[in-house]
Amino acid sequence: MSRQFSSLLAIAAVAVTLTPAPALAQPTPKEVDCTQVKCVALTFDDGPGQYAGTLLDTFKKYNAKATFFLEGQYVKSRPSYVKRMVKEGHEIGNHSYKHPDFTKMSATAIRSEIKKTNDAIKKASGAEPKLLRPPYGLGGVLISEVAAEFDMPIILWTGGSRDWESKNEAAIKKQTLAVAKDDSIVLMHDWVKQTVDAMPSIIQTLQKNGYHLVKVTDITKHENLKPGDTFPLPAGWEN
Repeated sequence: MSRQFSSLLAIAAVAVTLTPAPALAQPTPKEVDCTQVKCVALTFDDGPGQYAGTLLDTFKKYNAKATFFLEGQYVKSRPSYVKRMVKEGHEIGNHSYKHPDFTKMSATAIRSEIKKTNDAIKKASGAEPKLLRPPYGLGGVLISEVAAEFDMPIILWTGGSRDWESKNEAAIKKQTLAVAKDDSIVLMHDWVKQTVDAMPSIIQTLQKNGYHLVKVTDITKHENLKPGDTFPLPAGWEN
């Protein structure tokens, strides 16, 4: 072997050693297709409450997702929870700033409630909410028009846990499982300690029964909702 050829081989070997290996592509999490599997969206209003950290720990442990409809006043006082919700892949919605009755307010006042909450959520997490749930679930033409201005559909629920009423762990679990059907959107509250305490058992039972716990938009993605639309429609609104 010639000295020149040996030198070329040595240079090539060094080049191979010094060239960084291509980064391995990270696996993309498989999206849940709720037209193919059973899905339930657990949604939590009025937060982030003081027990939100424990609730997030539970969802992380069981690899489940939720949608949180937040009040601006609590976003401002508990911004770290909001940041964590977004970081861990949960969905964030707007539930007003101080939970007033929108049906008794002017368009200007409603706009202010929505904008202040959007601004607080963006400041806390960098994310902008894409969904609106009016306080008490009360809607109307004016509220829909204002929601459309913010490019938001209005999201209500198919059933509630009634946790605010019972504040009883066993009752909350029983009621939640009773209304948690395929493609259901369940109303809960993360400020109710008994809800947070019951959540590990609720999640395990739903998953054992074949349900995927998903975000609201995983369920509504095939509904083609437009800004200002309401889903699901309350009884009597179909016509």
